[in-house]
Parts: sequence; structure tokens; C-alpha cells
Amino acid sequence: MSRYDPSAFPPFAVTVDLVVLTVRDHELCALLVKRGEAPFQGYWALPGGFVRLDEGLAEAASRELAEETGLRAQSLPGSLPAGQTPAGAHLEQLATYGHPQRDPRMRVVSVAYLVLAPDLPSPRAGGDASSARWAPVRELFGEERNDGVLLAFDHEQILADGVERARSKIEYSSLATAFCPPEFTVGELRRVYEAVWGVVLDPRNFHRKVTGTPGFLLPSGGTTTRQGGRPAQLFTAGGATVLNPPMLRPES
Repeated sequence: MSRYDPSAFPPFAVTVDLVVLTVRDHELCALLVKRGEAPFQGYWALPGGFVRLDEGLAEAASRELAEETGLRAQSLPGSLPAGQTPAGAHLEQLATYGHPQRDPRMRVVSVAYLVLAPDLPSPRAGGDASSARWAPVRELFGEERNDGVLLAFDHEQILADGVERARSKIEYSSLATAFCPPEFTVGELRRVYEAVWGVVLDPRNFHRKVTGTPGFLLPSGGTTTRQGGRPAQLFTAGGATVLNPPMLRPES
């Protein structure tokens, strides 16, 4: 190590970017913040920021989520103050992005995280964000795209990758329950699949599939009328992490 010279290598920075998804009013929505500083001042972006010298990637992701939006993710160890109830958010590392020209300030490599949680509240802006909002995914991609929403850096690609990860992963895993409250009905779970996939599913076939998949759902013993009509049975997420058979996405 005495011969090692760190100055022989070009310096670069590391950031974290967060793809935060939730279902609001039966629509898949992504969290966007409006940048209050250059570069891309006034553009919408994913929440995130630079990793500090004394923190790990997961710690940086948790800190940026709290600073810029006021939200917290349950799955980051030590991210919650003592005595605070976890928010129930699912968090996983998505991908790494390192194109040499992705940031005009300097060479920056970003590690993106995917965050999922049920019906998250209206966010608050903080840090270098001037405002924050939930944007329906249909307005950001596809035929209903709003071309007036410009995303900073390469965040359009990162967001697209995060949305596709969520859409594909709920086919073969129990990830869809991360969008649900602790107790939910089959109808509420179906509306999650419909919102994430952007399709309409047959209620009877869906009920048969999810209740017939071992370990996917567990009856909680209660019922609810919060959706109107007759009382519906309540379930909790089972212990299965892989669905067999999978819930295949309908072809568009």
C-alpha cells in the first residue's frame, strides 16, 4: 500500500437516485422533485443526491429520501428514529448508471434504488428541490405522455427502468403486496396489478389465481366494506417470495 498513489486515477463522484412508486387513485405514480439549483434548474428529476464520504449507499438513499421528500423507507436498517413505526416501504437496488456525460458538473456514477409503498402521502420539497409531486406514470411514458414534463440528467431512462422492474417483478414475486396496506382485499390487490400493468383484469380469474397460489395470501380473519357493497375478506401477505405459477402480464 505504500506505493499506492490515488492521484494516479481520475476522481469522480457517486450519487444515489430514487425511483419511488406508489398507487394513488388507482394509478401508478412516480415521485418527482423540481430542481431548485443548476444544473437543470427548473427541471423535474428523481429525488437523490451525492453520497457522503462517511456513509454507505443505502444510508445515502435513506437520507436523500427523507431530506428531499419527508418520506422514509422501512427496509433500510437504522434509517428510522428510535420508537418510530416503519412506513412499510419496499426498497431494493435497481441499477448503476455511469455514462461519462450524464452530469455536466463532473464524472458522476449513480446507483439507483427502487422504492415501493402503499398510497404514500403528498410529499414535501426539501434540500435542493423547490417542489415535489406525484406524477402518473402514464403521463411520463407512452401514448398519453405529457411532453411538457422534462426530466433532468438521464432520469427518464432510470425511471423507465424502475417502472419496468416493478411491472416485471410482480409477475413472479409477491412484490405487488408492497403497494397494499397490511390488510387488504383481493379486489384491492387486483387494482394494484391493474395500475402497475395498465390493464383491466378479470376479477374472477384473478381471485382464483392469487388465492390458489401457495403462500401468496393469508386470510387475516377479518372483513371490510371500505370498497362498498358486501363485506370482503381481508388478507395479509404470505411468506412466499416467488410465485409458482407466476402471474403473467397480459399482452398489450
